[in-house]
This record gives sequence, C-alpha cells and structure tokens, in this order.
Amino acid sequence: MLWIVALFLVFLLGVPISFSLGIVTLAGLVGSGLPLQVLVQRMFTGADNFAFVAIPLFILAGNLMAVGGISKRITSFADMLVGHWPGGLGMVAIVASMIFAAVTGSAIAATAAIGAILISEMIVKGYSRPYAAALVATAGSIGPIIPPSIPLVVYGVIVSSSIAKLFMGGVIPGILMGIFLMIANWRISKVRGYVGREKKAKWSEVRQGLRDAVLALLMPIIIIGGIVGGIFTPTESAAIAVAYALVLGGLIYRELSWRSLAKAFVDAAVTTGVILTVLMTANLFIWFMTVKMIPQSIAQSLLSVISSKWGALMVMNIILLIAGTFIDTTSAITIFVPLFLPLVQTFGIDLIHFGVMVAVNLTIGMCTPPLGVCLFVACEIADTTLTKMFKDLILMLIPLLILLALITYVPSTVLWLPNVLGL
Repeated sequence: MLWIVALFLVFLLGVPISFSLGIVTLAGLVGSGLPLQVLVQRMFTGADNFAFVAIPLFILAGNLMAVGGISKRITSFADMLVGHWPGGLGMVAIVASMIFAAVTGSAIAATAAIGAILISEMIVKGYSRPYAAALVATAGSIGPIIPPSIPLVVYGVIVSSSIAKLFMGGVIPGILMGIFLMIANWRISKVRGYVGREKKAKWSEVRQGLRDAVLALLMPIIIIGGIVGGIFTPTESAAIAVAYALVLGGLIYRELSWRSLAKAFVDAAVTTGVILTVLMTANLFIWFMTVKMIPQSIAQSLLSVISSKWGALMVMNIILLIAGTFIDTTSAITIFVPLFLPLVQTFGIDLIHFGVMVAVNLTIGMCTPPLGVCLFVACEIADTTLTKMFKDLILMLIPLLILLALITYVPSTVLWLPNVLGL
C-alpha cells in the first residue's frame, strides 16, 4: 500500500504519470534489492503486444476523418435526422459523436472533430458557450465505449480477455449513453429555449444527406461487421479504418491535402508515443506490485469490509470515478485493473462486464475536472473556461452517472449482445 501512496504523492507534485510510475518503481527496486535490468525488460514487454498496434491506427483513422471531410458529412446527415428537434444542434452533436465513435474509439478525437464543426454554430444559434462546450465534451466521451475502443483494447490485453467480445459489450451502453444525453439535452433546451431547425428536413433532403454520407456511414458497419463476422481481428480492423479513411478523404471526397495528411500522421504519432510510454512504465509498476503481493493485500483489506458482489462493484465504481478525474484513461486501467482483479475473481464478476464498467467510469473522468482532457479541448474551441461551464457540466454528467449505475447493476446491458452473437 505504501507504494500506491507514494505513486499518488509523486503524481500530485506535478510529475507526469508515466514518469511517476517509473520513479516509484525504480525506488522500489533499489529499496528491495531487485535487479535493475528488470526496468528495461518489463518496459519492453509492456509495449510488445500485437494488439497494441490498433491504438495508433485508430487514432490516425480519427485524425484522417476530421481533416478528410468524413466527420463533416456525418454531422450534416445527423442534422437532417434530428436537427429539427428541440436543442437540434445539441442532438446533432450527440448523434454525430455516436457515429464517429464507431470508427475511432477515441473521446478526444470525437470531441475535437465534432466540436470544431458544431460549437461555433451552436453559439451563433443562441446556445451559451459553457453549455455548448459541456455538451460536446460529454458527447465525445461516447468514443471509448461504442466499438472500436482504445481503452477496451488495453483492458483486454491486461486481463487476457476477448477484445471482440469487449467491443460488442460496449455497443448497448454506448447507445444508451447517447440516448440519455439526448434526453438531458431535450429537457434543458425546452427550459432555455434552444430550438432546432425551423422545419423538419424533407425526405428528399434526408435522401441527399444520406447519399453524401453513405460512404462515411459504411465505415463503422465494415469495421464492426468484419469483427463480429470473424473476417478480420480488431487490430486488422484498425488498419482497414486507416486505409478506408485515406481512400475516402483523398480520392473520393478530395479534401485531404499533403499538409493536413502530414499533420494527421504527426499528431497520431505524438499521441501514440504518450500512450505507449504510459503502457511501458505501467507494466513495470504492475510487475513490481505483483512481486510485492500488493493486489492480493488490497483485495484482502477490501474483503474485510465488503460482504457482497454489489458492494464490491459500488466501491470499485467510486474509486474509479475519483481516479478518472485526475489520471488519464490508459494509466488508470493499467494501475487499477490489476489491483481489483483478485476482488473481481473472488465475487465472480464477469470480466467483460467489469471491463465495460471500467471504461464507462474512466470515460466520465475524461469530461470531469481537473484532468478532463475532453473539457480542455471543448473549452478551447468554445473560448470559455472550466469555471464558467461547471454548472452545465454537472447537468450533463447526471445522465452518464445514471447510465453507470444501470450497467453496473444490470449486467445484461453489457453481456446480452456478446452472448446473442455467440462470441
């Protein structure tokens, strides 16, 4: 337990989480007299997994969608479908984020792409800047839940679980996230007078919007259908997503320039570097904890005060929600999942159910201060501050917390679809 406390103390001093993990483990190795060669060995092992190839590829696919005209067409089609509802542009942001999520698996990519298109238009239409930012940030959080999902890839590797089954387990919770946010947006818009389009789109307009967006909409169908049908693996689907985005943005829509293409690759490389550094040092830290029997001791401590499966789920939810507010998703998964695994096994909690629950917990953290990376992206686009948007943010977080309680205590919301598909 001492090393967990030390990790958070170093992190709270402002040291990046990847370096915090490395520093604490190095101190532990020196103090325990363990060989320092382990540093290099375990860090290499942390990144040496074929499934992790999917991470940079999904990030790159999201970047290419944003600059290649794909996200713009998805947003336009969503506007044809729900733009006339109360809070129409908010509805468009949520629906577009759900579709975008089905390709990239990244909350940051969804927030940036959809926010860049819609936030300024929402402000022109009378939405407050704080509300526009809060809505887009929380809608972007659907990204890591609807498959494909980068956090679920990381989780699947750690617990040696089926990534395809995890992906399908996230479908219903992801759709419910969108529905719950749409209900909240509808209610708030009715109160504040945020109206949609004056007229419902004509069938001819919807048909034209579908024609423009059909190739973009086929992207998630190909990816998810291929995984479920066993045509390709989740990792191979990431490569297909990149190839599809390149062809669509470069040859068909012709909106990819050499400059935007280069920026998409560079941004993907930088983001991947950060994630892999965390995975490497986290693997080292996990190994050290395992050697010191820390997960088992924590599990024993929790078992002394927890007597039921439902109590265990509640405690883990609280810890993950708190952790998600100041630790990035990848780091939180690699730190807390091994800690909770003995507890999960003791109470017979399904690993697929637990994985999606972890992902929802931590994706809520991505739009919750102080770390909340989606918040910073949305705030920058909307030119507002976290302080100003706090009240609106609370309103949008309530439906997400209700959803978390639902999937926690009704496991079938996660497990029904993978079981029906026979995964």
